[in-house]
Amino acid sequence: MWVRSIFSLPGSDAKEALLDLSDLTFRGNIVAQEPLSRHTSLKVGGPADLFAVPADADDLLKLVSWLDERGIHRVVIGGGYNLLVRDGGLRGAVISLERLNRIESLDSPGAAGGMVRAEAGAENLAVVRFAQERGFGGIGFIAGIPGTIGGAVRMNAGAYGEGLLERAVELTLVRTGEVVRYPMGEIDFGYRRIRLLPGDIILALTLHLEERDPEATEAEIRKDLELRRTKHAVGHPSAGSFFKNPPGQAAWRLIDQAGLRGVQIGGAQVSEVHSNFLINRGGATARDFLKLAALVKERVRAVAGVELEEEVRILGEE
Repeated sequence: MWVRSIFSLPGSDAKEALLDLSDLTFRGNIVAQEPLSRHTSLKVGGPADLFAVPADADDLLKLVSWLDERGIHRVVIGGGYNLLVRDGGLRGAVISLERLNRIESLDSPGAAGGMVRAEAGAENLAVVRFAQERGFGGIGFIAGIPGTIGGAVRMNAGAYGEGLLERAVELTLVRTGEVVRYPMGEIDFGYRRIRLLPGDIILALTLHLEERDPEATEAEIRKDLELRRTKHAVGHPSAGSFFKNPPGQAAWRLIDQAGLRGVQIGGAQVSEVHSNFLINRGGATARDFLKLAALVKERVRAVAGVELEEEVRILGEE
């Protein structure tokens, strides 16, 4: 198969080229010109030159090596829940880790509680359930957060004052073509953020969880899912919370105070259910969302003097 792509060569302008994929040994799935609207929760986004789903970690390493040898830009996504891709799509390759979803229990000699290792493509709720079945808990707060562990790591997902990475002991990355493991003490992270090097790929996270009665965890899960159903079930495609909460404040309240609940541009709207959710009312484009986000930031700045920052990743070309 041949595909048109963009080489992003260091020290030079990106250049368009035709790629021959016949020399790529790959056991996963790979397609050309795949619309990313099929792979994001907002249901918007132009095509990726290449869209690849590795079969496992070894497959991922071979693909990354092949791309890097050719200087081809790559972007890694998980479930697409915290992502806005512009209408022009993404040049180069988009790698989905959806098949890297293994969850396993590890020995933890001499330590109270238990250790659970989850690959980046594992669903958040699946990890909570896996731990629950083994009598471990403490991460019920991610049960209702749509998406995968890789995305949860990327944004240090959390709720009710807790963050996932506070429960982590080790992060496994693909860095410079190799699998490396880092104790969390060597990783810089904080509220809704983690600092990694350009090109790093989150491969897995190891969590140290406390012993907990499965029924207690079940109560946490049900409470979280019900809370999100009543407050976050906006009835239309969304990316979850669009803006980060400024220190000591709630983004949704600032947006409300600016009179923006229900405001719509094209097919994108500030949800009338939860005003920190921007929703796709049908037929929205990425441009609609970007215009609406800019309006929200401008109005909140004018009314409250606060600069909102997007929580979603914004990628791609106009």
